[in-house]
Amino acid sequence: MAQTHFGYQTVDEAEKARKVRGVFDSVASRYDVMNDLMSMGLHRAWKAYAIAVAHCRPGDRVLDIAGGTGDMARGFAKAVGPSGLVVHTDINEAMLRTGRDRLLDAGMVLPTTLCDAEQLPFASDSFDRVCVAFGLRNMTHKEAALAEMCRVLKPGGRLLVLEFSRVAEPLRRPYDWYSMNLLPLMGRLVAGDADSYRYLAESIRMHPDQATLKAMMKTAGFGHVDVHNLAAGVVALHMGIKC
Repeated sequence: MAQTHFGYQTVDEAEKARKVRGVFDSVASRYDVMNDLMSMGLHRAWKAYAIAVAHCRPGDRVLDIAGGTGDMARGFAKAVGPSGLVVHTDINEAMLRTGRDRLLDAGMVLPTTLCDAEQLPFASDSFDRVCVAFGLRNMTHKEAALAEMCRVLKPGGRLLVLEFSRVAEPLRRPYDWYSMNLLPLMGRLVAGDADSYRYLAESIRMHPDQATLKAMMKTAGFGHVDVHNLAAGVVALHMGIKC
């Protein structure tokens, strides 16, 4: 069986899917609280920036992949208006259920679908915008997932990939210390789960850097890719336009 990485561990591909599911089953109920603590609230600004760069128009169709607790879907729904459509998806049922409930609490009834980004159950050329925020690094076959995102986009459509990335020097060493030491501690104190947050820190280190991800998106079929570094590269927004 083919092998891949789960944080710093080498595991079978099927085992990674099980382990990633376990991580997000564990953190779903405290996910937003931990995001606020880990990023000092900046994740909300990063997500708002991605929605702005998407430049949605009323009536657009948007696919939110790894949509989790629904932050991106809620923002996109406001941008596309009642004539548009936002489909909220995730591979993890606990995260998807949490997001659906939050959207309902906000008065939004959006299509919510459990699906794998590597095998999207949507027709080709279906969406004006596709977004994956803080989910790509957990996917086993990133190239396959990017190709699927390109497939379901209409020609000229935009893909937004918001993800942790490679931090600029001289901040890399203090950032590494923070994420490898303080994140697991916060996970233990707030969410009762140090191991899941240790995995999240390790998964950031294993994720492709800005230039590598840009090249992967071009290979997947995006003719133009812009990279927007946020917080000195702690996070990067890649915006690709389908040929």
